[in-house]
Amino acid sequence: MTAEGFLEGRRLQMARGVLLQCIMGGYPPARFYGSDDGDLALNADPQQIHRLPWSLQPRALAICDADELSGESSRLSTRGQLKEVIARYAARGLAPVVATELEFFVFAPNTDPTQPFQPPLGLDGRREDGHSAFSVSSNNGLRPFFNEVYACMAALGLPRDTFMHEMGVSQFEINLLHGDPLLLADQTFLFKHLLKEVALKHGLTVVCMAKPLAHTPGSSMHIHQSLVESASGRNVFSDEAGEPTAMFRHFIGGLQAGMADFTALFAPNVNSYQRLCHPYASPNNACWSHDNRAAGLRIPASSPVARRVENRLPGADANPYLAIAASLAAGLHGIENELEPTPAIQGEFAVPDSLSLPCTLHAALERLKRSQLAKELFGNEFVEGYVASKTMELTSFFDEITPWERRVLAAQA
Repeated sequence: MTAEGFLEGRRLQMARGVLLQCIMGGYPPARFYGSDDGDLALNADPQQIHRLPWSLQPRALAICDADELSGESSRLSTRGQLKEVIARYAARGLAPVVATELEFFVFAPNTDPTQPFQPPLGLDGRREDGHSAFSVSSNNGLRPFFNEVYACMAALGLPRDTFMHEMGVSQFEINLLHGDPLLLADQTFLFKHLLKEVALKHGLTVVCMAKPLAHTPGSSMHIHQSLVESASGRNVFSDEAGEPTAMFRHFIGGLQAGMADFTALFAPNVNSYQRLCHPYASPNNACWSHDNRAAGLRIPASSPVARRVENRLPGADANPYLAIAASLAAGLHGIENELEPTPAIQGEFAVPDSLSLPCTLHAALERLKRSQLAKELFGNEFVEGYVASKTMELTSFFDEITPWERRVLAAQA
């Protein structure tokens, strides 16, 4: 909308069904978002209005809440779902602290989607061949791009902790500084938007698919979580002696109880399961461990004041609001019901059937559809609408025949 209209306080409205629009552009039946498909009000968060530093023409972006015209948050809004989970913690005198680690690939333009992605040409005229993990010189060919990324992050107030080259070909990772979950979800969303816009300016393509390249590690969005007392700021996962608390155990127990039901929220696309089926430190399980990257729930080595739980299941393609909401909601479920986790695992281990997770989008959606826990935490309307939208996407995928099928199966008798 125009700046004048925004500053005058003109209300921006949008059809409810847009919140269930699938990635191909279509919509599930209207019964999933109200048969009238009435309007929602988009109310800008005053703390999340940003001048876009990469735009040649003056433009701004405002992150909005999707609210019913009667005033309450829409149950279809993922940002609203996250705010509700945070409020439930606040009612117990607790405040979650979250950090996200987002991985992504930087590729040359890919005008033919039937062809694999390629890394961009470096300053030496060559393409990276994948031997640059954690190298201090690995992004020299992308220095102008990253310089503008850093400048735009500073202009948007996005503090970064660490930035590094990851294991994949032209794959990178940023660790955003820990803080309030809603703020971190907003920052993760803004950062992904920033990456794609700045890449286009530099003739590059940034891809946040979970698994864009075969035989290469996928891209995750690990979520680090701790809880503090709202009044004192004390980490309630550690006691005065620095030992783990019962609340710490219950939080892990809740995550273990919810991860299988919520897999479709952490891994929302067909491609998400390409990452999980070829682990490369992307574990598809609800085991927990101290500093073991093969576990879906890892307790990083840290001091007692920084004790936290890392959820390693979400991919870079996950909705940050929904993934953080689901992870925190599962932990709170464990606290409220005093759920005890299984024993921690260490070293190489076999995943028990009870802690294995769905390994296809179809299986994950079926699990979510049947989940009473998901309906209790997020409401029937959201769960049913989400499943309906994702089922449309899965059906669209099955409507295509892949090159592998033509190459391998066509010659079969």
